[in-house]
Amino acid sequence: MLDAVFSDDRKKSYFNPEGKDKPMRSPVPHSVLVRARDYRRQRMLDQVIKHDCAAILMYDPLNIRYTFDLSNMQLWGTHNPFHYAMLFADSHSINFEYHSAEHLADGLATVRDIRPAKSWFYFSSGNRLNERVNAWADEVVDELKAHGGGNMRLAVDKLEPMGTFALAERGVTIIEGQELTELAREIKSADELELMKWTIRVCEAGMARIWENSLPGKTEQEIWAELHYENIRSGGEWIETRLLTIGERTNPWFSEASDFVASEGDIIAFDTDLIGPYGYCADLSRTWTIGHTKFDAKQHELYSAALEQIEHNCSILKAGMTSREFNEKSWQIPEKYQPCRYSVALHGVGLCDEYPSLPLHPDFDRAYDFTFEENSVVCVESLIGEKGGKECVKLETQAVVTPDGIEVLDTFPWEDV
Repeated sequence: MLDAVFSDDRKKSYFNPEGKDKPMRSPVPHSVLVRARDYRRQRMLDQVIKHDCAAILMYDPLNIRYTFDLSNMQLWGTHNPFHYAMLFADSHSINFEYHSAEHLADGLATVRDIRPAKSWFYFSSGNRLNERVNAWADEVVDELKAHGGGNMRLAVDKLEPMGTFALAERGVTIIEGQELTELAREIKSADELELMKWTIRVCEAGMARIWENSLPGKTEQEIWAELHYENIRSGGEWIETRLLTIGERTNPWFSEASDFVASEGDIIAFDTDLIGPYGYCADLSRTWTIGHTKFDAKQHELYSAALEQIEHNCSILKAGMTSREFNEKSWQIPEKYQPCRYSVALHGVGLCDEYPSLPLHPDFDRAYDFTFEENSVVCVESLIGEKGGKECVKLETQAVVTPDGIEVLDTFPWEDV
């Protein structure tokens, strides 16, 4: 039955050529990863120096991953700040690691020193919180004095209030670190792009599994699980969202995958938000129908408009263009689709969704100024539907920005309209 339904030969080609029952194996040489590590560490170091900071203190697991390629229970660390790291302007670095996990940095030339972390979040500290935050702050300040040459400016990406107060009491000037980390991560090296392309390859194999399983009687969750399965078995890490919905649950957008049961002819739309091999993000969206039926007239209208928006906005984008220029030249959403419009026209992407972000033209009054940089990577978005309508269409593509335009990184086919 599946072979009869799964009739699009283009999409069949995205399974593992060795057999769709087998996980994908990365062909990327280890030397590419080593060079990417060196490049990323230097990018972060350059930002520390540029902003006249003695160091940057990082708690965000993705900033630690970017700078040192260290990974330890990253999702757990987003709500339990047990792991932190510092990169100093003199190039020294310290990984403050979870108890008994020091071995995770073995073989990483990005790290100079490894120490046990002094955690002080309430779960780990209880009524000893004040004692532990003071011990933590004393150690951070000691290292600033040892490596800062008298400079007490410390960039911080994320920090609980008690930590901020404790450092300030010790003479530290806290600098907002998100600007440093986002600007460092914006420009990708050729090696980073090779790693990202492999994540996209794995993601597209998962998308083929979604396509194959877009069948009547299946639930949204069953179909969504196919992407997780391919990602995890092929060396990927997690998926940021649960954005796969069917039929009337696509409108309005942002409902999460549920036990809703698919019926033939319904729209199925999804946004991968996939953190794959090497920690890179593949952020792609596609829409088709359950049972792979031909679009009805309304579905065809919505899909055609979404694809037009994607293709137009991709065609105008190039390095050196300002956000204002892009807005002026971008596809103008017809009024009837505006109530269901997406939050952005495009956004940056790397280890996750990243700087920059650009709202659609009706929302441009809340945009900020920036210039598209060569070798940045962006995701171009479309969400088309009508308020009170049955369904929405969600499309998204991922591309490298070049002086002559863009290089689209994903190749999973659009539907024929």
